[in-house]
Amino acid sequence: MYILYNIRSMERREIILIDKPKGMSSFDIIRFLRKKTGAKRGSAGWRMGHSGTLDPLATGLMIIGVDAGTKKLKELIGLPKTYEASVLLGVRTATGDLEGEILESKKVTDLDIKKAKEVVDNLKGKLLLRVPIYSAVKVKGERLYKLARAGKQVNPPEKEMEVLNVVFKRCSKSESCYVLELVLEVTSGTYIRSIAEEIGRKLGFPATLSKLRRTKIGKYKIEDAVKLD
Repeated sequence: MYILYNIRSMERREIILIDKPKGMSSFDIIRFLRKKTGAKRGSAGWRMGHSGTLDPLATGLMIIGVDAGTKKLKELIGLPKTYEASVLLGVRTATGDLEGEILESKKVTDLDIKKAKEVVDNLKGKLLLRVPIYSAVKVKGERLYKLARAGKQVNPPEKEMEVLNVVFKRCSKSESCYVLELVLEVTSGTYIRSIAEEIGRKLGFPATLSKLRRTKIGKYKIEDAVKLD
């Protein structure tokens, strides 16, 4: 009842925090909220936007602006973000996460954990990394993901990204791969998928992002968000 009350009272708020579940796109969240609140086109509560997308496989914090709150989204988009990320060593995919086709695989039977920690620690600072081909970055006026879906060959551009802080939480091993679990605080526009692949490159293995959860945007925390599932 508490969650439902919070969603239905959205029209009296300018900003609402949502804990996005896995499998929903960012716009799926908008559609869901409009349906739950019964908002009609042109009525209070219909006009909504968000302060930054999350991929369907990712979970966690989204800031939704409602009506007058949509005017605040521009400044919220630029806030630093904190993520819990799992990096799978041994697999590289077309999308940079587990949603895409496997492009390369390699058994990881042994990993120098000390070196892995050093690689992760050295991520802190500014990095020039290639953006994922399945991203909203534009090349010659076209979104990269649209070009990729159309089967067009394109070379994704490099972009400056910045890791403000990083914590190596743990490393786990399965039969043929390792998973590194990290917490990263990054600037807006930083792709965790690109960072995952960079970690693999420095360790000599293909790598992809296997799990991602956004826990903080500026001062806004996941603990204060409304769950939808």
